[in-house]
Amino acid sequence: MSDETDNAVDQESMADDWAAAMEEQTGAEDDTASQEAKPVDLDELNDEAIPLGDPKLDVILDIPVTLSMEVGNTEIAIRNLLQLSQGSVVELDRVAGEPLDVKVNGTLIAHGEVVVLNDKYGIRLTDVISPQERIKRLR
Repeated sequence: MSDETDNAVDQESMADDWAAAMEEQTGAEDDTASQEAKPVDLDELNDEAIPLGDPKLDVILDIPVTLSMEVGNTEIAIRNLLQLSQGSVVELDRVAGEPLDVKVNGTLIAHGEVVVLNDKYGIRLTDVISPQERIKRLR
């Protein structure tokens, strides 16, 4: 009988949480409707404009992003793709020894070389693209 009582209390608590969340959301929509969107000039986004400890920047510092390393790429016809099997070799557009591209969410931010750390691969950054250059590439 206590399990049923606990379940009823949990459901009532969840219903209260949902009601509070819906009320909060409705209030937030009213607030945002009264505010106008302000355009942001990308020239403002440079090292000097926003210090690292700025509260505006603190909001985004914990957002996860995908960091990837690109060895190279190539275009291949679907016919050839379907013929690939174990041991097949695909030629890439990079010369051996050329630095890898380091990308964050698909945007190039640096170049680097592969290293091995404790039996795992890593990358040593050899050239980091400046924030100003990254912003220019976004445009």
